[in-house]
Amino acid sequence: MIDFVGYVTTNPNIQTFFGNLMTGEITLVTGIFWLLFATVISTIAGAIGGIILAGKDLGYELAAILGSLFGPAGVVPVAAIGLVILKVV
Repeated sequence: MIDFVGYVTTNPNIQTFFGNLMTGEITLVTGIFWLLFATVISTIAGAIGGIILAGKDLGYELAAILGSLFGPAGVVPVAAIGLVILKVV
C-alpha cells in the first residue's frame, strides 16, 4: 500500500490529472473521467427512478434493471455535448 501511495504522489501524469480536476480544466482524460462519472451516477439514479415509477407494476428488480439501462441514454449524450461546449468556450 505504501508503494502505491508513493507511486501516486511521485507520478507526474497522475499529479497533472488531479491538478486538472482541481482547477476545472477539461482535457481528454478529465473529460473521459467526467463522462464515466456521469454514467455511473445516471445508472444509479435511473435504477432508483425505475423502482419508484414502475416497481409495483413490473417488479422491483426488473424496474431497476430497465431504469439503469435507460437512465444513461439521456445523460451521456448531454454530458458529452456539455463537456465539448465547456472546452470550446
